[in-house]
Amino acid sequence: MAISVDVAKDPGAIKQKFIGSFTRRQFFCFSAAAVVGVPFYLLTRKSFGTDTSALMMVAVMLPFFFLGIYEKDGVPAEKYLMQMIEMKMVRPGIRRYEVVNLYEQLRKREKMKREVETLEIKQRQHKEECLERIRKKLEKIRKQK
Repeated sequence: MAISVDVAKDPGAIKQKFIGSFTRRQFFCFSAAAVVGVPFYLLTRKSFGTDTSALMMVAVMLPFFFLGIYEKDGVPAEKYLMQMIEMKMVRPGIRRYEVVNLYEQLRKREKMKREVETLEIKQRQHKEECLERIRKKLEKIRKQK
């Protein structure tokens, strides 16, 4: 007679139980929900009524249950939520891939060199024209003397 036992595929996925069938994380989150929810119910049932207070208590306790139970890809809910907030709000935006085109950079450099050369030529011409005007004025002044 053969005995067969199911073994988990990933031993790392097995979580150590703390009390009963709850992990330590689940136990503390459910305890926090009880610590917040029960007094909330007891304080609000006289003013809102039993049904409304019970629904409000459930609404107050749901975030604690969510934090205790939810896990995505082995990441707890609070870490996952922090990553989502960071991704959407702290560092938002589309990161686009930009290709560095070396030929485009060389073309721009050549264009700038040509522009600098034309500006230097214009500056020399302007300088020569100014010097020529000054010479003419000096000649006029000398002739008048």
